[in-house]
Amino acid sequence: MNTEALLLRLRSELDDGGLRGSFLVRDLRTGYELGIDPDLEFPSASLVKIPLATATLERIRTGELDGSAPIDVQPGRATAPGPTGLTRFRHPARVAIDDLLYLTMAISDETAADALFALTPPAEVTRMTREWGVSGITARHGVADLSDTPAERFDPTDVHLAHALAINAGTAGQGHPVPQLDVTRASSGSARAFVNLLEALWKPSKVDDEVAARVRELMGLNLLRQRLSPDFVSDATKWSSKTGTVLNMRHEVGVVEHADGGIFAIAALTASRVPAAIQPEAEVLMARVARSIRDHLRA
Repeated sequence: MNTEALLLRLRSELDDGGLRGSFLVRDLRTGYELGIDPDLEFPSASLVKIPLATATLERIRTGELDGSAPIDVQPGRATAPGPTGLTRFRHPARVAIDDLLYLTMAISDETAADALFALTPPAEVTRMTREWGVSGITARHGVADLSDTPAERFDPTDVHLAHALAINAGTAGQGHPVPQLDVTRASSGSARAFVNLLEALWKPSKVDDEVAARVRELMGLNLLRQRLSPDFVSDATKWSSKTGTVLNMRHEVGVVEHADGGIFAIAALTASRVPAAIQPEAEVLMARVARSIRDHLRA
């Protein structure tokens, strides 16, 4: 199948499945890439934790922070489904910065991430990301807001109403009355911007080599593997990634490294038109689209 026909088919599949998406796959050996609306900006949700971790590790490298320093963290006391780690703790905890990084990246712990944002504020994370030559990713707020959406205000049996609001209240310019979904108020980025960041972490760049290696390691420890992972994990591949989710937004970005030396950076950012919190079909669809693009590039 030629490239134009493939992309036409994948766009049709996304539309039939109720998804709008920004996809990009880049061969990091050759630079060749292929995508669907790769410059479309989305609220980044927990994807912002990648530049946050990178900025934190850079400050540890330069001596501004001590990775072994303990931080007193207040419990999140979350009761709604979704949040993990410290966000669900009921009592205060003392956790080293290095361990906050692990919790932030491996289980997407929002309380851990906000403890890191307290050390390196969003504006500074954005500035450092620009210094590495990566534009298009903006950190604007902490991540506790991701668990403070209309969905948490509804009874579980009515959570579809929050998703209906998320789907129907947006504007053509990506504005939204729900701040977490408004690209001018939420942390944001595009598939291309996140692939550029992944390339800076996997290939020599302005990001320090040791910092990049540790971020790669943390992404390889990601335990949230229900989305793109099933289509990229095998005995002959290594998949390192980060997911992001808020209301009807489902994202994942990562790098697949093949035993034959092939290496591909992949970004899939999506918004669903289906008013439901649990959508395994959407996870399967976005993975299939990303895999199809990668397979076409690899052929």
